[in-house]
Amino acid sequence: MKIRKAIFRWVFILCFPLLLLSSSLAICFNSQWMFNYGFEKYQVSQSTGLSTQNLAKIASSWTSYINSNKEYWDITINQDGKTFTLFTLDEQMHFKDVKALVKFDYLVLFLALILCIGSTVLRLYPITRENTKQITKDILYGSLLSIALICVLAIASLFDFDALFLQMHYLLFSNNYWYAEGYMLELFPGGFWYDAAFISIGLMAGLALISGGIAFFSLRSAKRRHQSE
Repeated sequence: MKIRKAIFRWVFILCFPLLLLSSSLAICFNSQWMFNYGFEKYQVSQSTGLSTQNLAKIASSWTSYINSNKEYWDITINQDGKTFTLFTLDEQMHFKDVKALVKFDYLVLFLALILCIGSTVLRLYPITRENTKQITKDILYGSLLSIALICVLAIASLFDFDALFLQMHYLLFSNNYWYAEGYMLELFPGGFWYDAAFISIGLMAGLALISGGIAFFSLRSAKRRHQSE
């Protein structure tokens, strides 16, 4: 019984950072605000010649694409009276690969959520003060582990984000479509992904601090109530 509970406990603690990370990535991948923010900050309208209306259309089209059954992101743009397909075939092939990573993130999110809920339910029954206390502790430990992971990612990014970003592409993609020439590199310059990475890390940190803070103050309050009894 103790061994089973210990296994469930470690499953929860180890899956909790994955839950927060995959949730943060899913939110950012689906955030039109993040795309519009990057387009404005890096003056993409000026560098590409695309109107702000078309850039907003691109951001909206991206979130629709990654949540659809479409194989390729073949968005059509009307600019200065001319209608054209925005991305080349090579660029569309890369976005197909990126979409596969987004779907993988969704899978990780789903599995991490199931494992966290399942390990909690199996340990919570029967519902006792001690079981509730232990689960609250594990939320705190999972949050602390998440913050430790965030620190590692943040430090690695601050030291040499470009090298880290490049190695990530070599690791995740089996082709060279990720540096295909066209609008893709102009729409999404290196700084755009640097900001996106830190927004994701910041969101994960916020989730970890909220969950860890709630767990910490819940344990502290429970301790005070116990001492006063």
